[in-house]
Amino acid sequence: MAAPDTPRTDDWWRSAAIYQVYPRSFADGDGDGTGDLAGVRARLPYLAELGIDALWFTPWYASPLVDGGYDVADYRTIDPAFGTLAEAEKLIVEARETGIRVIVDIVPNHVSDQHVWFREALEAGPGSPERARFHFRPGRGEHGELPPNDWPSQFAGNTWTRVPDGEWYLHLFTPEQPDLNWSHPDVRREHEDILRFWFERGVAGVRIDSAALLTKDPDLPDFVEGVDPHPYIDQDEIHDIYRSWRAIADEYGGVFVGEVWLPDAERFARYLRPDELHTAFNFAFLSCPWEPDRLRRTIDDTLAEHAPVGAPATWVLCNHDVTRTVTRYGRDDTGFDFAKKRFGTPTDLALGTRRARAAALLTLALPGSVYLYQGEELGLPEADIPRDRIQDPMHFRSGGTDPGRDGCRVPLPWEADAPSYGFGAGTEPWLPQPADWARYAVDRQATDPGSMLTLYRTALELRRTEAGFGDGPMEWLPSPDGVLTIARAEGLLCVVNLSADPVPLPPHTDVLLASDELPTGGTLPPDIAVWLRT
Repeated sequence: MAAPDTPRTDDWWRSAAIYQVYPRSFADGDGDGTGDLAGVRARLPYLAELGIDALWFTPWYASPLVDGGYDVADYRTIDPAFGTLAEAEKLIVEARETGIRVIVDIVPNHVSDQHVWFREALEAGPGSPERARFHFRPGRGEHGELPPNDWPSQFAGNTWTRVPDGEWYLHLFTPEQPDLNWSHPDVRREHEDILRFWFERGVAGVRIDSAALLTKDPDLPDFVEGVDPHPYIDQDEIHDIYRSWRAIADEYGGVFVGEVWLPDAERFARYLRPDELHTAFNFAFLSCPWEPDRLRRTIDDTLAEHAPVGAPATWVLCNHDVTRTVTRYGRDDTGFDFAKKRFGTPTDLALGTRRARAAALLTLALPGSVYLYQGEELGLPEADIPRDRIQDPMHFRSGGTDPGRDGCRVPLPWEADAPSYGFGAGTEPWLPQPADWARYAVDRQATDPGSMLTLYRTALELRRTEAGFGDGPMEWLPSPDGVLTIARAEGLLCVVNLSADPVPLPPHTDVLLASDELPTGGTLPPDIAVWLRT
């Protein structure tokens, strides 16, 4: 099908509010316990009322779902659990008719071990053209019994798996996700064709998973901590790939957002040069603790990283890999680190919710685009998944110490008094929902003026209608210790009190929105944010 008519010079993405859909857990349209595209289509009115500009779908392709869909078997086919390609095409059109664009997720670093290329490589044997599309190598040791190198995994565990003929193949994630060899022309051609396939079906953009990992040092040297260049992260050759991709996106008026985790600001900015990616995720802000100095420094660093290349910043509090915001902000350590995830970490949910409400207003007031993970607008906490129901490979590859990511992937509650809280009719959801989630259901929150959902709906509407928000300038104003005060254009202020005591509000003419009820007397209590007009 042809792409819908959209202006090719439209820079909607610079200020967009983008909602992340994890399809398995959003809404179940056929009652089989797994979320699907029919469920999303039925909930498009909810998404339109929420006030977002685009939907980003985590992988909806054919997959064994060993790693939540990031093990792709066929990039041109929708997984039967989610629906069909025709349904995806219909969803893209229907969403666009409501003013919502669609962004799809591409996973270029690896494929599923069920992908036709990998099955052909196993059958073809050592030295074959089919194996050249991957990283197959003989092992070390007298009988090749040792892996070819000692690269650390992005998950826990090994990065090499031996096949029956004695060779080993590289997988930076799970053994079911063999890494592609990006020096092979077939790999580049295939992904360029995949991009065109989805742009021609009307998607507005592509999110690139593990965007800095594609190219590897061809010698596959052992990893040495602190030695540059890294053998498989941020290799210089990767930028040529994204330049060729950008040319394709420009043909269709499409945009890219990269998952780029890099500590070096200058190297991070290279991905956002005018002929490469449009935007990249801001993981420093996502993992930043609820501390005023750290937040201010992270915001400053983010804007400074983007300024040289003229790219807008992106802001996000949570995603499908990260502990839910209300849970994280209710802990002694309010930051996020994969290495520190453990079972049984104490959480004050009331405190975490109060902070998450304030963080929502802070995030939505910052210049650039913002990403909202499904369920954050409901204030969902991280769910405790019974150990015998956990499915995430991060848990198993850690030897059971890491609770994994399933706690932030639990199916959404839509109706307080319906089976599975309205997620679907019939089969129990693929992950169990907590027994107390009726209070978070959409139907209860939609009519509650003090709910998290109402806060997000109101904030997103103001962000869309007040000219001073979105991409553009900002400045810090003098504030008491522990308080952040951001000035935007058109006389708009965002004030966040992260101190332990109430503080006076700055001079203003109107209170546009507060994250919680304000007392009389013109003060701002702790862990509350407010939008003001001066």
